Amino acid sequence: MALQHYRLPDVGEGLTEATVMSWLVAEGDQVAVNDPVVEIETAKSVVELPCPYAGVVAALLVDVGKTVEVGTALISVEDGVAAETVPAEEADAQSEAPAHAAAPSQATLVGTGPRELKATRLPRKTAENTLLVAPPHEADPRTLAKPSVRKLARDLGVDLASVTPTGPDGTVSQDDVTAAATQQGGWTGFLAERGETRIDVTGIRRATARAMVESAFTAPHVTEWTDVDVTRTMELLERMKTMRMFRDVRMTPTVLIARAVCVALRRNPELNSSWDEKNSQIVRKSYINLGFAADTPRGLVVPVIHDADAMSTYDLAVALTALTQTARQGKSSPADLSGGTFTITNIGVFGIDAGTPILTPGQAGILAVGQITKRPWVVEDRVEPRWVTTLALSFDHRMVDGAEGSAFLGDIAEILRDPGSTLILT
Repeated sequence: MALQHYRLPDVGEGLTEATVMSWLVAEGDQVAVNDPVVEIETAKSVVELPCPYAGVVAALLVDVGKTVEVGTALISVEDGVAAETVPAEEADAQSEAPAHAAAPSQATLVGTGPRELKATRLPRKTAENTLLVAPPHEADPRTLAKPSVRKLARDLGVDLASVTPTGPDGTVSQDDVTAAATQQGGWTGFLAERGETRIDVTGIRRATARAMVESAFTAPHVTEWTDVDVTRTMELLERMKTMRMFRDVRMTPTVLIARAVCVALRRNPELNSSWDEKNSQIVRKSYINLGFAADTPRGLVVPVIHDADAMSTYDLAVALTALTQTARQGKSSPADLSGGTFTITNIGVFGIDAGTPILTPGQAGILAVGQITKRPWVVEDRVEPRWVTTLALSFDHRMVDGAEGSAFLGDIAEILRDPGSTLILT
């Protein structure tokens, strides 16, 4: 009988580690080739990994919540039959291969391959070593529940197998878990805990922390801001919502601001650049890939709309809606979170007027948009209530001087003050 070890593959995009979020199988389960067996979180996204072997799960080798390097053995499969058949002697050699040697027949994700990374094989479960299996209250994996629901059950100490499912197709929902916790007294106890709570910073949150520190202490930030009367833009937005061409898409101020940013970046390409430290060069981009900072349950992510300047306003609205929804569901692919050339962060959704945003590493500029509110405004010597917002632009002073940053911010403000047909036709 062959014992195959499925190792954490190289998922590409320069990622070298991942955190095990939940196991989708248990020891003794029968698995087929390409059955999803584990949910992992990388610095880019949360994905389910398919098993490249068919057989019986012999051991789960990594705890939930543990961060491991590429090449680390995740799971052992008894009688493992790989996606591609290999000679028996080769299979035996693979099962005894060191942790850094990836099996030639192992099914891997895009960009995978052998890597010389140090990794230590964890011991298999024994009577003295029970921490390698799923923690208490981890339900039978055949219970139908999303990974987020399984995590909630673990946090509240609820046995999923004992919960009555009310979700679609017999799935256990979050409401089912919280209701069960309340009946058991677990929810009250969970909320009543006092003292310190230590939270492991992994995956997306750790990557964000590293990126912000790198950006803050590498790029010399300058921030400028201006208040803008956007009444005409808001009136245009209301008219667009009634137009036949926009009726089936979600139109928001962010869509029109993104369109204004694209126009301003064409006029001011200095803000659509990156810094090449190795060659002491400023790299101007002829394409515009707009990143949008999004607050998600897993932390701050910046999904990217590629070639945003080549899109119509309608297509931009469709792409923005789809991208933000996917990000909040934790389903963004690495490609969705890479390649941005400029970022927009809408802090107005939190009821905030202004802020000093930190640059996304490698980019020359980031625009923070405050809440759009009615304020007293002077119009032709009269004080009137007008829709007003505050725009704050941070830029890298190595690539952008004050005059260029001011010109860019002024262009955006001018478009939003008097949009005309610019935001529809460009």
